[in-house]
Amino acid sequence: MTAQQTSPRSLKSIAGAILLALGFLVLFANLDAVASQISGAAGIPDAHEPEVLPALVLGTLHAVQSYVFDHSGFFSALLQILVSFWPLILIILGGVLLRDAFRGLFADYKAAAGASAMGDR
Repeated sequence: MTAQQTSPRSLKSIAGAILLALGFLVLFANLDAVASQISGAAGIPDAHEPEVLPALVLGTLHAVQSYVFDHSGFFSALLQILVSFWPLILIILGGVLLRDAFRGLFADYKAAAGASAMGDR
């Protein structure tokens, strides 16, 4: 039996699909926890209450005050926020790796749509 060779393009597509799926899985699994952390940090008990705008304004003023008077605390909080977005990095990497596969798929679709539009005239 001969071993089937996998092209580097299909390996990129497979890796991209895995990273994309893993990123979405982790993102949606932790979305509820992240939403409750953000609303708790901003002092918002429920997103449907009318006090959301004043709470966001006060949160923004607190962030500006922290930036002006406590640089280390501000950058520590900023680092925590960026670390919480790591599933988005997986999604972006998966999308970049899948770009070639989608480009070929859309090129085929565009060619078929163009051919059918020319045949209808």
